[in-house]
Amino acid sequence: MKVAIVGASGAVGQEFLRVLDERNFPLDELMLFGSSRSAGRKYTFRGKEIEVKLLQHNDDFKGVDIAFTSAGAGTTKEFCETITKHGAVLIDNSSAYRMDEDVPLVVPEVNPEDALNRPRNVIANPNCTTIQMVVALKAIENLSHIKRVHVATYQAASGAGAAAMDELYEQYRQVLANEPVTVDKFAYQLAFNLIPQIDVFTDNGYTKEEMKMFNETRKIMHSDIQVSAMCVRVPALRSHSESIWVETERPISPEEAREAFAKGEGLVLMDNPEKKEYPMPLFLAGKDPVYVGRIRKDLANENGLTFWIVGDQIKKGAALNAVQIAEYLIKVGNVK
Repeated sequence: MKVAIVGASGAVGQEFLRVLDERNFPLDELMLFGSSRSAGRKYTFRGKEIEVKLLQHNDDFKGVDIAFTSAGAGTTKEFCETITKHGAVLIDNSSAYRMDEDVPLVVPEVNPEDALNRPRNVIANPNCTTIQMVVALKAIENLSHIKRVHVATYQAASGAGAAAMDELYEQYRQVLANEPVTVDKFAYQLAFNLIPQIDVFTDNGYTKEEMKMFNETRKIMHSDIQVSAMCVRVPALRSHSESIWVETERPISPEEAREAFAKGEGLVLMDNPEKKEYPMPLFLAGKDPVYVGRIRKDLANENGLTFWIVGDQIKKGAALNAVQIAEYLIKVGNVK
């Protein structure tokens, strides 16, 4: 098994290295690729030093079985054919092809079989906020069809990359030192603030991030589900949180929901309000599952349920989900 990582020096690329090692992913050779800025850097994987190669239009991907890409939509579109032309399965972490009909959009806990039908040998990794939401929604969908979802996200700096995390650290230091605050990765200062905008606005007043949650959820779940999202950047460092309200075809009690979440694949129930036990991003960074708590009836909707989830955006929201897709393909013998 020969594996490649494109965008190896970024936050998600580095997480790929950790996840592949943690999960003892069955590979014989690992290749790392990057831009001219990162080419030549060296990273250690399983005791072996690997140098980042410059991503070029050549035959470097000959013999590669699986390529994980996390270098932006533009790079994916430019190099997609170069990566796949010799038979490699491209599992892409960008938004390049997520809504293309001939590219499956996969969350292994929800729709793993979709990964088997990939005419272009490309599989898309969904948006981070969508991934953790649909893992939780799947448990409820198994009880009763979900008609509507309202969701408010609380997205950490990690969603904007490693440099954004560094900027948040620096902003806090600058504020406390009474120095001018550096603002580069976000529209405004994030330290001691909330920013109700992630990505650019579309014509309907929703941001692209919010529309991703609408469109991607329907594609992944093969459902007519309606999703209305409000995405907010918060001054947490890592792990995204979401408040979710669902309307189902029949009423679901909190007890029934707790049991479903407790048994749900990729989920951990953390719901003990009496002891102040509920998911929080500070304590769940670096964890694999999606954590669920604050489960209760929606007082404004007879068929409504509301709950709170937290998941590590760089792990389950990116690298881990992609690696789980690859593990599924290997399990069912669907890699060349």
